[in-house]
Amino acid sequence: MTTEPTAELAATIEKAFAARDRDNMRPTIDFFEDLLTRHPGNPYVLYEVGGSYDTDGQEEKAAGYYEQALPGLSGETKRKCLLQYGSTLRNLGRLDESLAVFEQARAEFPESESLRVFQALTLHAAGHHDKALAAMLLLVADRLDSAEITRYEAAIRGNAEYLASRQKT
Repeated sequence: MTTEPTAELAATIEKAFAARDRDNMRPTIDFFEDLLTRHPGNPYVLYEVGGSYDTDGQEEKAAGYYEQALPGLSGETKRKCLLQYGSTLRNLGRLDESLAVFEQARAEFPESESLRVFQALTLHAAGHHDKALAAMLLLVADRLDSAEITRYEAAIRGNAEYLASRQKT
């Protein structure tokens, strides 16, 4: 079941997020932890707590919050949570789980460029270098609107197809 945050809660979250200091996440973590005590189990607050721990380099803690949040999220927040969760799993060395999260996320949000980029990072980390490069080439061919890219689009796509078909390298 997904429940959108109230306008008041969304504004509170946005204000706290905008005020965060990436070099000193403790105040942000404390703020979102306190907000969670006032909104227990709220998936949007759980996501922000996870994101705060993630930014602070505490990926193991972040992963647990993301896992709790995901079933209750929808839309753009779900996409961001899936991306951050998949990236966190990669950073924790849980590469197969990360790849599975990105596969799910890409199926749900096929137009997301950021998911494609972070999926490619996980492919690379998992030793699928050719597939990672192929993913990035396809992103360039699909999204970079440039006369030079358009001129060579067929060649870029052909190279991507070739690389994607190769074994783990």
